[in-house]
Amino acid sequence: MVQVDKVNFEEEVLQAKGPVLVDFWSTKCEPCMALLPDVEALEAKYGDQIKFCKLNVLENRRLAISQKVLGLPTICIYKDGEKVAELTKDDATAANIEAMIKEQIQ
Repeated sequence: MVQVDKVNFEEEVLQAKGPVLVDFWSTKCEPCMALLPDVEALEAKYGDQIKFCKLNVLENRRLAISQKVLGLPTICIYKDGEKVAELTKDDATAANIEAMIKEQIQ
């Protein structure tokens, strides 16, 4: 999973070819930490079809706010520089994330 921050977010996410999943997380967010193994498992399953990135919100607060991420965990999918799908808080489950990925890679 590619670590993104204010330095490489534009290049890795907004300018990337094809769909990019971004996991907005924090070490202080227990649901984020609980979800991480599921996201990593999805990366192992779909990593050849969609790029996986993660962004630590504590270290990149302004960037997260600029992407309208107001709660955690938040999982977004970007295509051609635009956010096309988003799951946040209680909706950010492994099953919902997988369904969102499948919808975007077809």
